[in-house]
Amino acid sequence: MSRPARRRVAVVGTGAIVSGSHLPALRAHAERVELVAAVDVDQGRLDAFRALAGEEVAGFTSVDEMLDAVRPGLVLIGTPPSLHRAQTVAALKAGAWVLCEKPLTLSLAEYDEIAAAEEASGAYASVIFQHRYGSGAVHARDLLTSGELGAPRVAHCQTTWHRDAAYYAVPWRGTWASEGGGPTMGHGIHQYDLLLHLLGPWAEIRAMAAQLVHDTESEDVSTALVRFENGALATVVNSVLSPDEVSRIRIDCADATVELTHLYGHRNEDWAYTPAPHVASERADAWRTPTADVPSSHAAQLGALLDAYDNGVRPPGSGADARATLEFAAALYKSAFTGQPVTAGEIVPGDPFYPAMHGDHPHWAPKEHA
Repeated sequence: MSRPARRRVAVVGTGAIVSGSHLPALRAHAERVELVAAVDVDQGRLDAFRALAGEEVAGFTSVDEMLDAVRPGLVLIGTPPSLHRAQTVAALKAGAWVLCEKPLTLSLAEYDEIAAAEEASGAYASVIFQHRYGSGAVHARDLLTSGELGAPRVAHCQTTWHRDAAYYAVPWRGTWASEGGGPTMGHGIHQYDLLLHLLGPWAEIRAMAAQLVHDTESEDVSTALVRFENGALATVVNSVLSPDEVSRIRIDCADATVELTHLYGHRNEDWAYTPAPHVASERADAWRTPTADVPSSHAAQLGALLDAYDNGVRPPGSGADARATLEFAAALYKSAFTGQPVTAGEIVPGDPFYPAMHGDHPHWAPKEHA
């Protein structure tokens, strides 16, 4: 069966994440995609990107103008989070599929607007959760979901990074209106998305959050205790206060411990399997990571999306799947700010944490809402 013609792609935003991650991903799939347009409100930045990507890439300073003129089949969005909802909805209405940087939206209410736009258009919007797509993650998920490692029992998920005052001096960082939250939304979301991908649905969360160092509206550290539907218990830590930076997931199952230790991306060598004492060595040998080593990356996720596009099916990292990760963030904030446990499915229209991650809480909401 012949492969479909190359998909016409546009990028919205031409900053570091697009030039450093999305552009290499597009080049990795050059036989399947053609970059035809770029959008940025900063003409100088747009010109610099076109010089990097190729002058044949048309430049625009308006998303709507680009959509009308180019009619791309796929739009990659790498703008600040507060712009994601409107730009994604516009692309969907134009019939384009979307691959957007995290977080796809700032709230569950915004996410459900995108779901409605998907239904109306027949196109799909995926969020960048590239850590799911490396060969090590695929292998680990296969082992866990098949039951090969035994029942999951205890897990740890840690994103302990460091960000200084200069990082938060960027105008769109550190506010609820622009980012939707602190490290819970902007940093740790990659790691706990992978945890959810590996362990399945969560059931209950009890959390705390604090603003210990940075002069921001949102938190700079959060911690959570999580119960999963399968009975496993987990801890989740999201920090931008940690000098020794590491990203880590550990899952203790009945027959093995699986661990991932890395920082901003992983390869097969970053995964380790430790068998329980009762497990035969021949069985444990079969857990070794696969021969093919596919790093977690935007390129790996783009390939999975293009496969779905070619087959006319919903891509991974979209729909209810991606919504569950955003709901986890909302539940963490609700539990941290109210001091009460939160169950999956609890945050619905009418709940203050449905339209905003701060939940209009008097100690956490922006001053104009307090």
